[in-house]
Amino acid sequence: MGEQPIFSSRAHVFQIDPSTKKNWVPTSKHAVTVSYFFDSTRHVYRIISLEGSKAIINSTITPNMTFTKTSQKFGQWADSRANTVYGLGFSSESHLLKFAEKFAEFKEAARLAKEKSHEKTELTTPSQDPAPAETLQPPPPAPETVNGTNEGRVSPHTHHAQTRAEPTQNALHFSHSSSSIGKHWEAELVALKGNNAKLTAALLESTANVKQWKQQLAAYQEEAERLHKRVTELECVSGQTTAIKTQKTELNRTIEELESALRDKEEELERLKAEIESTNVFHYQKDSLSQKLQDTESRNQALEAHLTELGQRLESVQQEREAFQKSLRSLLQLLDSKIFELTELRDTLAKLIETS
Repeated sequence: MGEQPIFSSRAHVFQIDPSTKKNWVPTSKHAVTVSYFFDSTRHVYRIISLEGSKAIINSTITPNMTFTKTSQKFGQWADSRANTVYGLGFSSESHLLKFAEKFAEFKEAARLAKEKSHEKTELTTPSQDPAPAETLQPPPPAPETVNGTNEGRVSPHTHHAQTRAEPTQNALHFSHSSSSIGKHWEAELVALKGNNAKLTAALLESTANVKQWKQQLAAYQEEAERLHKRVTELECVSGQTTAIKTQKTELNRTIEELESALRDKEEELERLKAEIESTNVFHYQKDSLSQKLQDTESRNQALEAHLTELGQRLESVQQEREAFQKSLRSLLQLLDSKIFELTELRDTLAKLIETS
């Protein structure tokens, strides 16, 4: 039946930074579907997530894995086969708890399947060959039979056949069987040597690529630090702009108060002028009020000049801020593109390793 999805959820996917082993690197731009798959043929559980046609998670669950909840909406687990740590950011704590519950359930199922496989192997091993205890050892797995497998399989039977003066029909049959097993393992040995050479070449190429990626990553980190400093400067400029806006608002309020006071003074002046025309008793008061009016007008002109200067300064600061923000956006876009390229290179390496 092959692999079938048995549980799915949506989350933002992260991987631990391979250089620092501390920072998280996002591997998906948006929340993606993360699914548990079960391979009924091999009895294996896997966590798989795709973004488009690219696999950003391909992790086989083993009994020694642990899913750790590090916050209300974030969890992580380490995959030694992929040599990385995966992190998932969920939209709610309930989704995180459900995913962790399924992880523990499938981890236990993987453990039971592994134990059952070992028990089945132990039960079936004694009945595979009716030969003596010296020749009853089953053939080891392919990766462990590269060195000396054929000699270990063929020579005991050959020596046993030579030491017997009159071999029985069963012994002859077993000798032929051992010869065919030896040929089979010789073919396996040749195939494994070829695969080993391919893997060695791929490993050398990957090592060279990793060095190049580390250099690129160091350059990206320097660029990121420079951008962080630039952001700090822009935040300082933004704080100054806010202070200028506050000061302008206060000045506008002061100007309105002064204009209102000026209107009141003008009305009072008109009233005093009318009184002066009717009588010369208030002549001194008129001169005094005229002087006050002149002082108020001078102050008003000074305030208007100050307001004009502040307006010009505000426009200049706003233009500088817009230029800084535009530069910051372009730099952030460049950083995102470089990070995305680095992620694609890392995924390509992971695919190459898995394929090999």
